[in-house]
Amino acid sequence: MAQSSDSKDNGSPADKSARREPVASVPASTILLLREAEEGFEVFMVERNHKIDFAEGALVFPGGKTEKSDADPALAAYCRFAAGNDTESLTSAQRAVRVGGIRETFEECGVLLARPRGEADLIDGARLAEISERHRDALNANERTMLELVEQESLELAFDRLEFFAHWITPEFMPKRFDTYFFLVEAPIDHLAVHDGSESVDSLWTTIPNALALEQSGKRTIIFPTLANIKKLGRSKTVADALAAARKDEVVTVMPRLETGEDGDRIMVLPENAGYDMTRIPMEALAGRMPKGEPKT
Repeated sequence: MAQSSDSKDNGSPADKSARREPVASVPASTILLLREAEEGFEVFMVERNHKIDFAEGALVFPGGKTEKSDADPALAAYCRFAAGNDTESLTSAQRAVRVGGIRETFEECGVLLARPRGEADLIDGARLAEISERHRDALNANERTMLELVEQESLELAFDRLEFFAHWITPEFMPKRFDTYFFLVEAPIDHLAVHDGSESVDSLWTTIPNALALEQSGKRTIIFPTLANIKKLGRSKTVADALAAARKDEVVTVMPRLETGEDGDRIMVLPENAGYDMTRIPMEALAGRMPKGEPKT
């Protein structure tokens, strides 16, 4: 019978350390930009700067932590919700992670999921270039907020294009923790996704099989939460399939936990109803796929 890694207490320093109060998780969001390809579909990924202290050098989806300004209540009037929803259908925290995901995607790769107020189509490439010139650097420098951007440009954030795909919370034993929401979006055709050269130093559009092959060969590093969601996304054959599945499937929150097996091996455990093929993974098999800070012994 497997037992929790913190179920024993022999009074050792290691045990006391294991029982320390977990640090609070930081709200965050990430956007999986999808586009059709000759063989199925592709997802956009960026390579994290090697000098950043979380997932450095890894391939990830655009995104990051939610800023205080993303929760400004005034933003609710500048969001386009899906049919049948309104500003009351989301809590302020749920709105904030969606604003943060759109903001981070704009900052990191230049794609802005917004439309002129009252119009059906997202902004086109020409309008995007003008908005980028006026606002992107200021947003990156925290000198401007999304509320200021949408007010000045008379825009609505395209919440209706975001499909809630996954929700992961960093395990409690980690020294840095995130409460991350994953969203799928069909990328606007004329928005050129390019890494910013700061937080991310490289980028690529990749099919799911290619992403898995890059990770398996060691040519690219993909941390475990990203890898698990790539595999989940890979069950779909087209962008339309992926979006339809996200609308239909219930999102079960994943906060991995550690157990110790009978042989003493440490096992990463995911909820069985969360929709992932992997539910019990030996820590040794994860190798470098865990975020920085995971204890190795």
